[in-house]
This record gives sequence, C-alpha cells and structure tokens, in this order.
Amino acid sequence: MIGGLPSGTPAAFEAGFGTGWLVELLEDYGFTPHLVHPSRCKAIASARLKNDKVDAAILAQLLRADLLPEAWIAPPPVRQLRALLRHRVALVRLRTLLRNRIHAILGEHGHDRPAGCWSGPGRAWLASLALPTVSREVVEDDLALIDALDAVVGRLDWEIRQRARSDPRVKVLTQLPGVGPFTALVILAEVGDVSRFASARKLASWAGLTPTVRGSDRVAHYGHISKEGSGWLRWVLCEAAQTAKRSPEFAATFQRIAKRRGRKIATTAVARKLVTRAWHLLTDAEHTEAGHPQRLSQPTQPRPPQGRGDRSRRRSPGPGELEDQPEPGCGPRSPN
Repeated sequence: MIGGLPSGTPAAFEAGFGTGWLVELLEDYGFTPHLVHPSRCKAIASARLKNDKVDAAILAQLLRADLLPEAWIAPPPVRQLRALLRHRVALVRLRTLLRNRIHAILGEHGHDRPAGCWSGPGRAWLASLALPTVSREVVEDDLALIDALDAVVGRLDWEIRQRARSDPRVKVLTQLPGVGPFTALVILAEVGDVSRFASARKLASWAGLTPTVRGSDRVAHYGHISKEGSGWLRWVLCEAAQTAKRSPEFAATFQRIAKRRGRKIATTAVARKLVTRAWHLLTDAEHTEAGHPQRLSQPTQPRPPQGRGDRSRRRSPGPGELEDQPEPGCGPRSPN
C-alpha cells in the first residue's frame, strides 16, 4: 500500500514507541511525516468508538482539513544528542542506586564512614569490615559494577565535553549561574530550534514551569505547574536552580519567595527564571549569528496598582518575570 502512494504524500501518526524509525521510513519513501500531539488531539481522546481504524480515519480527516495538532519532529542530530545525554543520566542514576545499596548494607550492620566510601581510603575501609558472607558478596559485586560504570561514564563525559566545545551556544548558556556544559547541552537538545518558541513564556510553558489557570469572566484560579512538555528540560532546570538560587542574581528572589511560599516553590521560580534567560540568550545569539542587530528588551511602563479583589486587571508578567504563584513539582512526568 505504501509503495503505491505518490511522493510527497502527507502521513500523520501518533507519538509512540519507534517514532524516530517511522519518521525515517516515511522520509525514505518521500512522504511528509506529521507527528500528532497526543494530549491535544481531542477528536481521538473523546471518541466513543476507539480503535486503530477509527483513529486513522480521524487523523486523515484532520490532516485533510489542516486541523491536525502537530508536535515538533526533532531532526536526527538532535535525537542522537538526546540519546547520548539521556544514556549518561541513566548510567549515573544506576551508579547512585548501587552506592545506595552499599550504604543500606552498611547501615544494617551498624557501619558508617562520614568521609565517604568511594575513594582509596574508603575502599580500604570497606575491605576491612567484618561482614557476613552474603553481605560481603553483595558489596563486592556492587563495587565491581560501580567500577565498570565509572569507566563508561568517564568515556561519555569526554565525548560530551567535545560536543560542548564545538557548539558556541554552550558558551552562551554557561553564562547562567548553575549551568555547566552538560546542563547547557541538555537544554539545547530538548529545546532544539529555539525559534519555534515565539516568547520566553511559551518556552517556559513547554517546559511545564508555568501554573495551570482556570478562569471564567473576571475570576482566575492559578494551580500547580502544568508539568507539560519536556520532563527532561524541567528536571535539568530544577537541578541548575539548586545552585543558581545561591548566586547573587537569584538569591534575593529565592529568599523572598521562600519566606512566603516555601523553598520548593522558590526553587521552581528560579528554574522558571533560568529558562526565561536561556530563551533570551539563545534568541540573541541566533540573531547575532544571522547578521541582525541584537534584540534589546524594551522597558515596560509602570501601571497604577489595581485593587486586590480584581485579579483580571493585574498586568500579565513579561518575558523576564514570574507569576506570583510558582509551584513545586519539578520531576519529569514522562520523558519525551
């Protein structure tokens, strides 16, 4: 059936396992792939009769009417960079799990070493402990796996450093406090083409760092952050915020929000500020590279304060500002 279709035929499909392979297959046949945004395709989610045949017909109708809610298809280099960085994160998490297992075994037998167990003296201290046979076997096996992971993680770190040195955007992003080469590469890999976001607020919304809003007429209720979009981007921004909140640029903001709303919400607010500044830095760098003059933010004119009871009259936050209700919950919902 596929071979009988003319080149350039649009093909719509839902996101799922093997999406990258399907995109490459369709492009090899000369088709134009369209990735459906899963959470915005209400015609499928709300259908009373749902099976593959009906879903395919609905996608075809939406595609024909140009009403298909699409998601961005990352090009192969971006998908490969994402795979490399996520592979490194997975191995580091596995190494942490093994170390925690060793700590748990030591705790069961009343042993602890505040100076650490992973350096030369720490390994010698572990070897000198009198542990039961099975516990000793588990510790030795976990140490062997940790040593094997250290070698692989070291190789990946070298490769990541080489990629960071060859990408000028990494140097731009590392101007932000708490952002190193690895964090910068994760931001670049997850965001991809920054020009697809018209404003910093749209990027923050895609990262899931903006609050949910339920409004009607003049009443608006702000909830927790949406956690939509890239969970990996939200995770790395919150990790960077743990360091950035102690920097002079964000310390005052963090302390002010933490006193009023708590430390977790304040950390999320710093993460929102980081992604806002990252958008401005990447956009300015893109304009400069294209030969355009650097974009300058125009100061907004102050407005008179409104009454506390009418929330709809409050000025909407600008690209570099935060709402008054940043919320916690930075962990990734599901990697995309």
